[in-house]
Amino acid sequence: MSKSYKEIMNDITTFIFDVDGVLTDGTVHVSQTGEMLREMNIRDGFAMKAAVESNYHVCIISGGSNEGVRIRLRNLGIKDIYLGSPDKVETFKEYCSINNIKPEQVLYMGDDIPDYHVMKLVGLPTCPQDASPEIKEISNYISHKNGGKGAVRDVIEQVMKVQDKWNTYFNGKHD
Repeated sequence: MSKSYKEIMNDITTFIFDVDGVLTDGTVHVSQTGEMLREMNIRDGFAMKAAVESNYHVCIISGGSNEGVRIRLRNLGIKDIYLGSPDKVETFKEYCSINNIKPEQVLYMGDDIPDYHVMKLVGLPTCPQDASPEIKEISNYISHKNGGKGAVRDVIEQVMKVQDKWNTYFNGKHD
């Protein structure tokens, strides 16, 4: 009998997120100069910062390479940011090796085909509500929130609550 996603959450030490369609709603606004602008959810950012400050590994692996995204994520305390990653599986394996992380300790949230193969390798594959059908099919947990609209906050908060770290985080430093 396989474990429920809540049981798997007990073993999670690492969050890995895609950017477009997960941290954003997948929409790109193109300015007159050709700059591509994305929107990110403040609550997702708050949860990622809480995870970093609670000593979880937080990593971003994206095929896109927007420096504004990198700046935003660095400001949240995220150090492991792989933008413009041509092979997410290779990046994932390298990241886990460098940080001595077992794949079963990883929650990965992706939304589309480029995330498929890496999601097959992790302990807890998850996705936003509006992910592609192929990604939903392999996800152990599908958030009730869409990409860029709180899906990241949803999974981080759930893991931290299962591990009794959500309330500890707020009671310890953020009264």
